Amino acid sequence: MEQARSRSSPPLVSRTTAVDEPAFAAAFDALPSPRTTWSAPDDALVLGGGAAATLTASGSDRFASIREAATKLFEAGDVHAGTEAARPRVFGGFSFHEGACDGDPWKPFPEARFVLPRVQLTIADNGAWLTVNAVGSDADVPAVEDRLASEADRFAALDGSAAAEASAALDPRPSRPGIRESRRTTSREAWRESVGAAVDRIRDGDLQKVVLAQALEADLAGDFPRAATLERLAEKYPDCHRYWFEPAAGESAFFGATPERLVSLRGRTVETDALAGTTGRGETPAEDEWLAQELLDDEKNVHEHELVAETVRDQLEPFAASVSAGERRVRRLATVQHLHTPITAELDADRHVLDLVEALHPTPAVGGLPPDRALATIRETEPFDRGWYAAPVGWIDAAGNGAFAVAIRSAVASRRRATLFAGVGIVSDSDPDREWDEVQLKYRPILDELEGDGAGGSSDR
Repeated sequence: MEQARSRSSPPLVSRTTAVDEPAFAAAFDALPSPRTTWSAPDDALVLGGGAAATLTASGSDRFASIREAATKLFEAGDVHAGTEAARPRVFGGFSFHEGACDGDPWKPFPEARFVLPRVQLTIADNGAWLTVNAVGSDADVPAVEDRLASEADRFAALDGSAAAEASAALDPRPSRPGIRESRRTTSREAWRESVGAAVDRIRDGDLQKVVLAQALEADLAGDFPRAATLERLAEKYPDCHRYWFEPAAGESAFFGATPERLVSLRGRTVETDALAGTTGRGETPAEDEWLAQELLDDEKNVHEHELVAETVRDQLEPFAASVSAGERRVRRLATVQHLHTPITAELDADRHVLDLVEALHPTPAVGGLPPDRALATIRETEPFDRGWYAAPVGWIDAAGNGAFAVAIRSAVASRRRATLFAGVGIVSDSDPDREWDEVQLKYRPILDELEGDGAGGSSDR
């Protein structure tokens, strides 16, 4: 196992100042690589650029290694945050399993990587805040304060004038790039065979559930519009966790808009979700309601959902003084509807958020049951590397608090190529053709942001 390492070492100096909120695209483009964005319904929007410190790890101990490295990084901090939302945090994610980043497009991504941004813009309820972080030999207080003043001046000049706003109105954001050609990693025939084999194993009692995924490679007709894509996802999926992570060189990025929270920890209060069971959206309000009720009454989807909810509760029990689950309901998104059960817990002792991340990942919503057999089935069946797909992504602060999402509805994109990922839960009465259709539905959040008018074409291989 590769030990977690920081390319810098404490002490940490962090300074923050209030700024006028710039336009998202202007701020995103002004940040140095590697860039990070994070946004959640109950969290601030954060845009980070550069790396004051980078923590990486691999192997089965990658969660513990990152936890230890993050704790060490924050130990000797000289922090003036200005507001809680702008406090220093490391942002990043993990691979789905060991060895999941060996092939394309994942080679630039370590199995665990977290970055403390050098420059961070935080958009919170109480305004916009610009932060500069420095670690190790760069952690000189006067130098950090001078850099903060310089960065504040630079951000203020981005687009704060009425003339700039008028120019932006005349020059709309880039259009979607369009898809020149696309290739599936799994043919329909191979999919039917894989699902049939999984169903046989479930009926024989070897498995309860397994989540099988597909990948879709798309050659783009134009350049991938990074900031514009993130803006459109924010408009269409405001209630989702949205994320963007660039590897060290910034030549590609892993991004998405996921409806599934893995866990958030604040003090001893834990919030998580069970999200499993899917149907489409109706073309009319009446059809939408009919589909939602059909989902609530569907035995296959309810069974799949309850497996997830029960397992999440069981996984929290060893840490919790109490665990409670809300009522199962339908959660509506732009293209799909899901069965959703909110789950909360109060811990019996202080814990680090990564203790809970490691205990909960992978949930049965993205892995299966029993976990070890499901993971073995996934690795034997899927003809591609999952990388960070369906794995935990999020942030950690100095107190060990944090928030992590399950990185679904996601893709890796470079200038002229994107690889999309989507999966479905297989249980005893799964039908391969229905599951195929559900996978295509789950591609839509990202695929809709790539397809242009008149562009496209696909082939199976």
